[in-house]
Amino acid sequence: MENQLSKDEKFMRMALNEAMRALDKREVPIGAVVVAGDRIVGRGHNLVETLGDATAHAEMQAITAAMSSLGGKYLNDCTLYVTVEPCVMCGGALAWSQIGRVVWGADDAKRGYTSFSERIMHPRTSVHRGVLREECEALMSEFFASLRK
Repeated sequence: MENQLSKDEKFMRMALNEAMRALDKREVPIGAVVVAGDRIVGRGHNLVETLGDATAHAEMQAITAAMSSLGGKYLNDCTLYVTVEPCVMCGGALAWSQIGRVVWGADDAKRGYTSFSERIMHPRTSVHRGVLREECEALMSEFFASLRK
């Protein structure tokens, strides 16, 4: 049986794959997957530029897909894996979904929800940060460095 850390790393790699799909579209490379048990029930990557929609964040795409897949509005028994800390909007959506667990790679000191209030998440949601942090941070750093060239 795989331990929680190896499971978290496995699914964060899938979120990183989603981030690469965003990068291929010249989007900010953030990816997310929602997992129920050991099965991905929703996935998403940033589509803000593609859709011209400021709310088309990776988490929002993954949450919507998971709710559709599971046939309900609550994700109590699910885990969201996202490459970068959710913003306040996404944190609010995760709270409303009552997601069981959120795992992210890179912190977002400027826009991450914890910069505003850690109480945004649902009280029963557990949060784990820093999974594959270096890889997630490197992807973001390389993307923004390429914009400055």
